[in-house]
Amino acid sequence: MNSIAKILWVDDEVELLKPHIMFLRARGYDVDTCNNGYDAIEMIAAGRYDLVILDEMMPGMTGLETLPYIKEQRPGLPVIMVTKSEEEMIMDKAIGSKIADYIIKPVNPNQVLLSIKKNIHSRQLVSEQSTADYRAEFGRIAQSLGDATTFADWKTVYKKLVGWEVDLSGGGDAGIRDVLAYQREEAGTEFCKFVRRHYADWINNRNASTPLMSHTLMRGAIIPEVERAAAQNRKTTLLLIDNFRYDQWLAVRDLAGGMFDVETEDFYCAILPTATQYARNAIFAGLTPLAIDKLLPDKWLNDNEEGGKNQYEEEFLRRQLQSAGKHWRTTFDKLVRPEQGRRLIENIQKIYDADFSVIGYNFLDILSHARTETEIIRELTEDDAAFRSLTRSWFEHSDLHTILKMLSGRGHRVVITSDHGTIRVDRPVKIIADRETSQNLRYKTGRRMGGYSDRDLFELLNPGEFQLPKGSLSSTYVFATGRDYIIYQNNASQFVRYYRHTFQHGGVSMEEMIVPYIVLEPKQ
Repeated sequence: MNSIAKILWVDDEVELLKPHIMFLRARGYDVDTCNNGYDAIEMIAAGRYDLVILDEMMPGMTGLETLPYIKEQRPGLPVIMVTKSEEEMIMDKAIGSKIADYIIKPVNPNQVLLSIKKNIHSRQLVSEQSTADYRAEFGRIAQSLGDATTFADWKTVYKKLVGWEVDLSGGGDAGIRDVLAYQREEAGTEFCKFVRRHYADWINNRNASTPLMSHTLMRGAIIPEVERAAAQNRKTTLLLIDNFRYDQWLAVRDLAGGMFDVETEDFYCAILPTATQYARNAIFAGLTPLAIDKLLPDKWLNDNEEGGKNQYEEEFLRRQLQSAGKHWRTTFDKLVRPEQGRRLIENIQKIYDADFSVIGYNFLDILSHARTETEIIRELTEDDAAFRSLTRSWFEHSDLHTILKMLSGRGHRVVITSDHGTIRVDRPVKIIADRETSQNLRYKTGRRMGGYSDRDLFELLNPGEFQLPKGSLSSTYVFATGRDYIIYQNNASQFVRYYRHTFQHGGVSMEEMIVPYIVLEPKQ
């Protein structure tokens, strides 16, 4: 029989445990035994074990005295402590010494088996259960794709699909992951058709069926949150993390959970193009790009114009708050470089003093672009699961995590959102265009574009009808859908090799347009 795992059981009365050991061996476990801490330390140094069951009360060297030597040799080795004592002090010492679990004598065989499964096979068991649950859910999700007639319906579909992707990414049945990937592709195709049918109505009308969008996010959701907090004499901080998707939020949610309770976990719809200069300016101005261009022409630059496209975000925000009659003490910080985060921590008092503070964090956007440019980042983020893992690692050790701890300690409510998401692209669509055409891979705007099919790209021949400015009288827009990206006919093979499987934004997809909107309530 192939052993499930190798276990060392250490007990000075190990001869009395033969029935328990036979019980485990009958279930495939390879169990070694010894009757003192000294032998246990030598056996662990000489062999490979997946788990140790350690008696606390042994003559010569107690279990608690043996434990540090075990951890010194094998820091990650799970140890289950067995004790006759239910004294709280003994349990506290054991837990403080980083044991995986403890069992009170007399030992029950099923209790031991449960603890072993929990500490050795938990990932496998969770994966197997997740696989079984997704099989049962598959049909319901497939039905919901046909029934989705509103943006609210699509939020529900997206949330379910992303949740399953995260649950199943840790391992389990590769075939099930392929089925889920297929279902996500199918959902992505149907969502793009849905956007083509309804986007013009959304951007031009505000009624019960219109989703919350970039230019209505501040008045429709964020300002009311600040008002609620202000009514309780409390402060609110908005964290706008560029390129932040729902799956990345799921990757860091438990890290935030130690400091905050999640009060709201919702989504809004990013405007097109799902690019920073359009979507983020719309958020802070509370206006569509066309309205910004008309009302504040000296503050808007088209794609083909030189200069920074997001230089006036703070001015836009203050103008919108003034227009809404809000005279809060407000701060605005944009963090692009690491030293800016450290400087904000040093000057955190200004955040504490503000009624409404806004912090823009650009790290994930920088990381997405670095992945395109840097080979080692490509290797670290080869797929969405790896990108989530890197996001978690960054967040856990970032200044942003430190800032969240400080805000929680001061009782700030926190809103986390983004201006748009990002998608991993893999299928090139070729177009013919002149030199004035914009460079983004997920959308293009210019005067003379052709060589493509309307089935491949979502084209807006009259940008004004979609609340978008024109770079010239004859300018149009085209958007990539699904996982497509747009390249020029010349140098096509070079562009395909360079940009395939990179993370891009600007186009039409669930990942780019269905943006998480999170409200956190501090635990204090």
